[in-house]
Amino acid sequence: MKKTAFIIGSGIAGLASALRLRSKGYDVMVFEANAYPGGKLTSVEKAGFRWDAGPSLFTMPHLVDELFELFDESERPAFSYTRKSTVCNYFWEDGTQFTAHADKAAFASEAASVFDVGEEEVTDYLGKAREKHDLVSPVFLERSLHDWRNYMSIATMKGVIGYRKLQVNKSLHEVNNQTFKDPRLVQLFDRYATYNGSSPYKTPGIMSLIPHYEMHYGCFYPKGGMHSITTALVELAENVGVRFHYGQRVSKIKQTDGKVFGIELNGTFLKSDVVVCNADVYTAYHNLLPDLKKPKRVLSQERSSSALIFYWGVEGSFDQLDLHNIFFSADYKNEFSQLFDHKTISDDPTVYVNITSKEEPEHAPEGCENWFVMVNVPGNDGQHWPELIAQTRSRVLNKLSRVLGKDVSSLIRTEEVLDPIDIESRTSSHQGSLYGTSSNSQFAAFLRHSNASREIKGLHFCGGSVHPGGGIPLCLLSARIATNNIPVVNA
Repeated sequence: MKKTAFIIGSGIAGLASALRLRSKGYDVMVFEANAYPGGKLTSVEKAGFRWDAGPSLFTMPHLVDELFELFDESERPAFSYTRKSTVCNYFWEDGTQFTAHADKAAFASEAASVFDVGEEEVTDYLGKAREKHDLVSPVFLERSLHDWRNYMSIATMKGVIGYRKLQVNKSLHEVNNQTFKDPRLVQLFDRYATYNGSSPYKTPGIMSLIPHYEMHYGCFYPKGGMHSITTALVELAENVGVRFHYGQRVSKIKQTDGKVFGIELNGTFLKSDVVVCNADVYTAYHNLLPDLKKPKRVLSQERSSSALIFYWGVEGSFDQLDLHNIFFSADYKNEFSQLFDHKTISDDPTVYVNITSKEEPEHAPEGCENWFVMVNVPGNDGQHWPELIAQTRSRVLNKLSRVLGKDVSSLIRTEEVLDPIDIESRTSSHQGSLYGTSSNSQFAAFLRHSNASREIKGLHFCGGSVHPGGGIPLCLLSARIATNNIPVVNA
């Protein structure tokens, strides 16, 4: 009799887990509470405009490619992407503008022309970022931290020997501030803390490795937008026999005597040999595993930041903008203090603007652009969101209008808004956090939940709330780790 694997949730890690287990011979079913797949990786359409709803940065595309390569070419749907020569355009209140090139030499040259820095200082920083990656990736990102066998390796020994180079005893800001004297360049490299929903003033210096992913692996744009990653993976999964059940919220993971044996759905028990939970781990323990002893230290960690997103259909075209654009706060330290210490939004938040119509004009009506406008905000902790949203909208519009020299508010033809309450409701992410827990501690990586349950054989976890962390690349790695030790059944 064929073995069965159930996946709870169809975020990108859930989709990757489904494909990996299908390639191992399991009869795979995916149960999704929403009427659509993708979790945060979906899209929004209104009045002729189309926006990616959530994640907007695509790097390390080989982690998606390897999912297609698990199956015969005849089963693979069309999926393509192009490499960007420009990673991001940056704007400061003092009028400074900087184009971050994907090529490291071009980046260093441009930085030397804009900031008070030498090319060799920038290339040395990026070289150290790669060195950190090479030490960390085999130990922390590609393997489970919770399996003692993974510590008995040459890669682990190299990581231990090179521990001082990881700069975990300093904050990311301290590392950057001690490296560069131009505060604008410090701020540029500080912003990489937001890639895992953390503060550069708290997250450890090891996070200075993150620029390596953009400048070594590259920054890409998938044809059709980020949501095309979801649609292509779902199509592949359906082609190879994975079955999807939408609008089906799992109520409980069933286990006895230390072994999983299925799920409860609409009052009915469904038997399975393996269960992979792609739900937020906090939600999973409180809703799906109510009788299991909770890992309090893991679940009590500080949550990552959330997001407030305005989807604006904007009339006109802005030549100074590209796919990715950042408008910096004039007081970065206060912005993160307000975010994490006071659980509110600063008066001058940093603004991220993503415009996919720069790549595919059909994402907006002729003569218009589709602006995805995001600020980092705290998770939902009972704040008065209507007031915060209205205040922030006004401040964001004033900032963009001031820096771009044009009244943006008068150009908005249509609008949709996504806030932390919406994110929590649609994705079951506790408090609407984007990355599960923050990395505002040097021990945060070790406190993330494991990819395999220690208490329940056959129960596994994937997604941004567990090891190794949030963001598309790490979610895909979590699926790989979670399914690696599940045995093949068609051998």
